[in-house]
Amino acid sequence: MSELIGLDACENLTVKQVQDLYKKYVSRSQVNLMTSFGFGRELVERAEGAWIWTRDGRKVLDVTGGVGVLNHGHNHPRILEARRRFAERRRMEVHKAFFSPYVAALSHNMAEVLPGDLNISYFPNSGAEANEGAVKLAYKYHEGRRNTILRSDISFHGKTLGAGSLTGSAENSFRFPGLPGIAVYPYGDVAAVRELIESSRTPDGKCDVYAIMAEPYSASSMRCWSEADLYELRRLCDANDIMLIFDEVYTGWGKTGSLFYFMRYPDLLPDVLVYSKSLGGGKASISGYTAREPVFRKAYDRLSDVILHSTTYYGFGEETVTAIEAINIAVEEDYPARARQIERVLGPGLENIAKRHPDVVGRVSGVGALWGVFLAGGPRILDLAGKLAPGFSHDPRFRTKLITLSVIADLYREHGIVSYYSPNADNPLVVAPTLVIEPEEVEFFLEGLDKTLSKGLPRLLSRFVREKVGSRWSSGS
Repeated sequence: MSELIGLDACENLTVKQVQDLYKKYVSRSQVNLMTSFGFGRELVERAEGAWIWTRDGRKVLDVTGGVGVLNHGHNHPRILEARRRFAERRRMEVHKAFFSPYVAALSHNMAEVLPGDLNISYFPNSGAEANEGAVKLAYKYHEGRRNTILRSDISFHGKTLGAGSLTGSAENSFRFPGLPGIAVYPYGDVAAVRELIESSRTPDGKCDVYAIMAEPYSASSMRCWSEADLYELRRLCDANDIMLIFDEVYTGWGKTGSLFYFMRYPDLLPDVLVYSKSLGGGKASISGYTAREPVFRKAYDRLSDVILHSTTYYGFGEETVTAIEAINIAVEEDYPARARQIERVLGPGLENIAKRHPDVVGRVSGVGALWGVFLAGGPRILDLAGKLAPGFSHDPRFRTKLITLSVIADLYREHGIVSYYSPNADNPLVVAPTLVIEPEEVEFFLEGLDKTLSKGLPRLLSRFVREKVGSRWSSGS
């Protein structure tokens, strides 16, 4: 056995050493991908709020929001203090023979912040686990007598076998086995949902749909259900005793200007709400689903069903204490209001950029602190390049991806701004900063984006292809 790497040695690894270890023990392709896009060539020393400092002293503005994880920003002081306190007092992480005050308090707090009778919660580790738990509950609610579940053509519910089969994403380029009985409706199309419900009926007229998965706001495509159609979706579920599951894994905890997107509409309730991401305050891997009390009672609240759905790490101590503090911060510091304040700067700023660069920006769309910049255009030669580039010959979105990635690379290289794009649907450049970002920091991003786009697509593309991907395409690696 070779020598093990200790913490001191780990923290002193060079970029090359880290890349070599990734290539040998993690994924060679991941190294190729990240370095092609201009990232992965520096190591982070520390992060705070909306900023990242690399080991060489570079200060980088992070407008990714950790893909939904960092509503509280990097290393929020109250989150750090909660975790320090838990560790210093030698609190117990997990033990099934003792009740957890943290699980009890966190469940209570969820019931307090959510409307109606959304009262019963379960806390696994990831959004995919929470979604699968919600679907499992819906299936059990009907005691296995129904066999159909509806999901959208544009959606993201996770990458496990079950949640992945409920995900409608361009990321799913390989078909894995999944849940049976899945029927697909176009995003936001309540008429299509109605038709699927009717077509599912058995010969005796009974509905066979046990659940409908819906994202009230799609963070993949920056689209939303209309208010009227969300209420109609609720009515259809009530009329047919179908469990309505809202996935707000990304859009929760104030991101869209309300604590959860669906809460902007009075008296609109899902049967199960799924959430994660910023529930962990940027430091803990924790997710949850909260069910309406009658739904949970019917599905699971019998002695014989107590452990029918459970996991080893459910309600892990340090994760739940972190979530308790994360929720308190979001409520006390009014994160929905912070998102609305960000929108007042970011929305008009992006619209102005779209007007200034109509040859590059097709449109912008968003809400709160979650926006997409949809880039387009570029020379025709990009289509030929896509056909010749290894791994991209069958990608209909190659042109859009290449344009967006060239902008992302320039923002990072020239302006010290890290951003990302949605791999689903129309591949927008996603602008989703932490909710602790300051207005002047939003303006800094807008100025950087304007300067980048002012260079023009030919210049951006030629440099990106030459510096980031040219050598890999020529080698075919």
